[in-house]
Amino acid sequence: MMTLYSGTTDPFSQRCRIVLHEKGMDFQIIDVDADHKPEDLALMNPYNQTPVLVERDLVLHESNIINEYIDERFPHPQLMPADPIMRARARLFLHRFEKEMFHHIPTLEGQNAKNLEKARAEVRDRLVEIAPVFAKHKYMLGDEYSMLDVAITPLLWRLDHYGIQLPKQAAALMKYAERLFTRPAFIEALTSAERGMRK
Repeated sequence: MMTLYSGTTDPFSQRCRIVLHEKGMDFQIIDVDADHKPEDLALMNPYNQTPVLVERDLVLHESNIINEYIDERFPHPQLMPADPIMRARARLFLHRFEKEMFHHIPTLEGQNAKNLEKARAEVRDRLVEIAPVFAKHKYMLGDEYSMLDVAITPLLWRLDHYGIQLPKQAAALMKYAERLFTRPAFIEALTSAERGMRK
């Protein structure tokens, strides 16, 4: 059985919880409080961060690596595209999400007011850039829910929590977000702390 060490408020852990629930498989989740991390976490992940996936002798960290492994081990429903070209494009998108939006998470969760405003603006601008996609498509890659949708969901869920206000031209993106939030696997994967992040 897979065991996921998961931060109760950690957006990266939330991605992995969503994938585990989408797959509908047997797994165990160990909730990790960011202020009181178990000692063995640092042994499993040199960065002493969640998420960490353990399956027998295999120990993985980094949410995108964990999620691709789960997707390959349990291919139904498949979340990464089957076609190698599309899969490579999907990986590029995932890399862009990390570089352009998710690397701002520590700042968004910090106390430095000047850096906070800059991070909010950066994330808002990137989201506005991708918003037109959802005027035409149901999900990031078209009509099929994929790993790209999984990856961005925790950020969209936390927009209010991070104080990020989207302008009217992002209306299609907000409708897309609501579609993601109604998925049963997403709802099941929420921790009580995450439920409290949205009014």
